[in-house]
Amino acid sequence: MSLHVDLPPLAVVGQPDPTAPLVITRDPDLLADLLPLAAAADVTPAVVRGAAEALGLWGRAPVVLVGTDVAAELARMAPDPRPGVFLVGRARVPDEAFRHALAIGARQVVEVPVSDGWLVELLTDVTEGHRTRGRVVGVIGGAGGAGATTLACAVAQYAARYAAGPADESAVGGRAAAIGAETAIIDCDPQGPGLDRMLGLERTEGFRWDALCRTTGRLSARALREALPRRDQLGVLSWYAGAEPQRLQAFAVREALSAARRGHRTVVLDLPRAADTLAEELAARCDLLVLVAPATLVGVASTARLRSRFAAHPSVAVVVRGEELSARDVTRVVRLPVLAQMREQRGLAESIDLGLGPLRQARGPLARAAEAVWAAAHA
Repeated sequence: MSLHVDLPPLAVVGQPDPTAPLVITRDPDLLADLLPLAAAADVTPAVVRGAAEALGLWGRAPVVLVGTDVAAELARMAPDPRPGVFLVGRARVPDEAFRHALAIGARQVVEVPVSDGWLVELLTDVTEGHRTRGRVVGVIGGAGGAGATTLACAVAQYAARYAAGPADESAVGGRAAAIGAETAIIDCDPQGPGLDRMLGLERTEGFRWDALCRTTGRLSARALREALPRRDQLGVLSWYAGAEPQRLQAFAVREALSAARRGHRTVVLDLPRAADTLAEELAARCDLLVLVAPATLVGVASTARLRSRFAAHPSVAVVVRGEELSARDVTRVVRLPVLAQMREQRGLAESIDLGLGPLRQARGPLARAAEAVWAAAHA
């Protein structure tokens, strides 16, 4: 059964903006085919019914999809040449469509539904460059048992609960007014405890690595955001509770990180200490890399050695756990700035056991460290 869509002279889904793809058609069946593809690409197109209405948006849209039903009309108006124009029709397009495609400067003629997947990738690729991408924070233990996973979860909880979203920048630094922002945390350590268990989401339905590693193709920001197990504004990508450790598939991790950046303001990666090609690539993709250093001679020495692996990274910092050594001592040995030094958090194990995650409230040493990391990532 076809879905019929009644269009006003100018139908804009959402607010029009220069980065929105432009769809020109009077055919409700063609529009019904195209709108779900735009949704899969996590974009909101501007939709107009005719050539005259389209001229105002013609030169600004990153891509233009012209229905075969209005191609002749548009060709007669001779719009200025521009890249990124595609003629789109349903099933077998008529032969004259190719002549119209040449007249309007279309790159090619596309048929739906046979080219649905290609169109989703096109819409995703041309629009993501216009978006503000989320900041990526990688957290890695400078030594075994440093508490990197705990800090990673705390940073994610802080960003989701207390860090201001784009609509309320004034809330940063004023926790009572802060509204939080869309945040994702990604479990990149197969040997770790599991982030959904740390955050009390192990019984929550949603997408996990086991399923993601079996998929192929483009993953849209909206699809990932809606599929992840989540609590309020925090989405978690981890393994099913009790699953055997498994090797991450590089293509799946790249797709997940790309989609997470497009759909969240902050993305936190819990990285493994073990050196491998994928871990090094993920660290390089981080806007900020945080090493968690135990405040002991052994812990600081281990962190200094780990630091040499990331000598080429432009933004690496340290969070010190414990007070046996001062932040100045750690800086002198590791030769990296210290974002925060935190003493032990009271009630940490109980908070995790209760399913509340490590950051139970907006006060305490862990909250201050999480805030410092978030602020450094968004500076």
